[in-house]
Amino acid sequence: MPTQPIESLAGLDGRNAERFRRGQMPLDATLDLHGMTQDEAHGALMSFLDRCYAAGRRNLLIVTGKGKLGDGVLKRALPRWLNEPGQRARIVAIAGARQNHGGGGATYVLLKRKR
Repeated sequence: MPTQPIESLAGLDGRNAERFRRGQMPLDATLDLHGMTQDEAHGALMSFLDRCYAAGRRNLLIVTGKGKLGDGVLKRALPRWLNEPGQRARIVAIAGARQNHGGGGATYVLLKRKR
């Protein structure tokens, strides 16, 4: 059973939400989790989010892949990982990526500005 695309745009105004959802905002960094175990991918994601936030990189692309049946383990785990208490507070918006950025096997994440 395929998962529904991740989407949470409540932290953006209408115009920026649409630009973000359409992949029209320049990407600041990309993380590719292909070929990693869940533990490796989780650690890489947490480290990546911490580094990006500290460096002021906001518009991120996280590539999980779709798995063999379109319902990959990393793809299913990503929403849970992004909603962990230490990370969710830093995230403004989340949306499924456009086809040119990986489609169903990738997700856009917009981080808050570092204060």
